[in-house]
Amino acid sequence: MANLSADFIGIKSPNPFWLASAPPTDKKYNVERAYEAGWGGVVWKTLGSEGPPVVNVNGPRYGAIWGADRRLLGLNNIELITDRPLEVNLQEIKEVKRKWKDRALVISLMVPCDEDSWKDILGRIEDTEADGVELNFGCPHGMAERGMGSAVGQVPEYIEMVTRWVKKHSRMPCIVKLTPNITDVRKPAEAARRGGADAVSLINTINSITSVNLDEFSPEPMIDGKGTHGGYCGPAVKPIAMNMVAEIARNPETHGLPISGIGGITTWRDAAEFMALGAGNVQVCTAAMTYGFKVVQEMISGLSEYLDDKQLAMSSLIGRAVPNVTDWQYLNLNYVAKAHINQDDCIKCGRCFAACEDTSHQAILMKPGRVFEVNDDECVACNLCVNVCPVDNCITMVPMAKGATDPRTGKKVGDYANWTTHPNNPSVAAE
Repeated sequence: MANLSADFIGIKSPNPFWLASAPPTDKKYNVERAYEAGWGGVVWKTLGSEGPPVVNVNGPRYGAIWGADRRLLGLNNIELITDRPLEVNLQEIKEVKRKWKDRALVISLMVPCDEDSWKDILGRIEDTEADGVELNFGCPHGMAERGMGSAVGQVPEYIEMVTRWVKKHSRMPCIVKLTPNITDVRKPAEAARRGGADAVSLINTINSITSVNLDEFSPEPMIDGKGTHGGYCGPAVKPIAMNMVAEIARNPETHGLPISGIGGITTWRDAAEFMALGAGNVQVCTAAMTYGFKVVQEMISGLSEYLDDKQLAMSSLIGRAVPNVTDWQYLNLNYVAKAHINQDDCIKCGRCFAACEDTSHQAILMKPGRVFEVNDDECVACNLCVNVCPVDNCITMVPMAKGATDPRTGKKVGDYANWTTHPNNPSVAAE
């Protein structure tokens, strides 16, 4: 099997799969079960200072979005940081780390935005032997109202300031966890780098209300007739998370800054996609909460088999897709493709026809016997038909050969010979 051992900013683990800071990492019992199942590392649920007590609700804490088959697509949570005593957490962290020396253990932290509070908490965790700290600048609910979490993460100047304090008062590697609740995620990442962060992790949860109870007229989860916004995670946020990871990976100001990828990772393939976009490792939460800790075993075996099949080292996978992420204006208009329907696989459901006829370019014809064919003269290669077809690979996009005439435009494929005449060139577009 491929070697999955990871070294992320000097923190070693037997594989790149870590549990994210969340309810599954709140205490020794859970963390040891996670290690026994095979997780390479854990970020302990966020610790706070011994100031005003953290009191979680004693009613429902989660809202959900399901697919048609009741598969969990998104989870909204209103749970706060740990409500367990700081000393209990620190003692358990020390016990776990001394027993599981080969596993990564990072402590997530969130305290008020003043240097003394950070200096104090860092001093108190110093002898736990933890491998690093993760600064929780992402939590969008409960703690943000107290001037912490995303209230810090949305202000680059605060990120830089607090990161400097942490690097000043701690020997530990420092990961800055970024909020997605911001217009341009590159700015907080740049601030973290300026402050001396060793890495960033993203995304934290997205501010959300997942549903409204139409009998009680309250957001859910509902606590005594009232609801609130919470943090959204799970498979539904994966596309948003991957875009933000890629933006940081390809940004010249943050190039080379290690990234821990978070957001909807459920399978080995999800993890591989994050890594190809620049993540040095990945953190998982919702998948573990949905399927249990042993879900990591599929991730380990699947990634190993993939790397073996591709004859790739894991280090060669990290960032491999980044050079192919570009801005729209640089896409190649010389490339032309047309949809093709495999009649042997077609089940004659007509979804492709309905979608194209009503909402796209009227490029699919329905012939006698419910035979569906693509009219190349009208097909613009939008691939909507591919995405609505219930049969995998029944409809495919077939590139046209260079020099062939596109029946829709009358142009030959490759007519735009070079960048100076390419319509995507900003200077040509301006003219």
